[in-house]
Amino acid sequence: QVQLVESGGGLVQAGGSLRLSCAASGGTFSSYTMGWFRQAPGKEREFVAVISWSGGAIAYADFVKDRFTISRDNAKNTVYLQMNSLKPEDTAVYYCAAPVAPYTYWSGRQSLFGSWGQGTQVTVSS
Repeated sequence: QVQLVESGGGLVQAGGSLRLSCAASGGTFSSYTMGWFRQAPGKEREFVAVISWSGGAIAYADFVKDRFTISRDNAKNTVYLQMNSLKPEDTAVYYCAAPVAPYTYWSGRQSLFGSWGQGTQVTVSS
């Protein structure tokens, strides 16, 4: 099973940017679709973005299109989430996740994901 550690969260003003990183170990990273999810206080965890194992296919939640960019560096076993034009409603704990099996289709369906990081807090002030 893949182990995941997120970093890069913090406090930022509205309109600002952050880049989250997720370092993976314990598996063949280049074989795994990777996803980012978030959970705001009092809300259910929701899909943010997903990238296929090769990086050739990407999908985003509608609410982050044109503001967030997911990418990966398979040589560094790391997936990134570049977040621009942040809004207060983006405040949440952000999690990266890997599916149970390699070569899983790049879906945002949470039930496909079996390995989760501990999360990193992103707070956007107005």
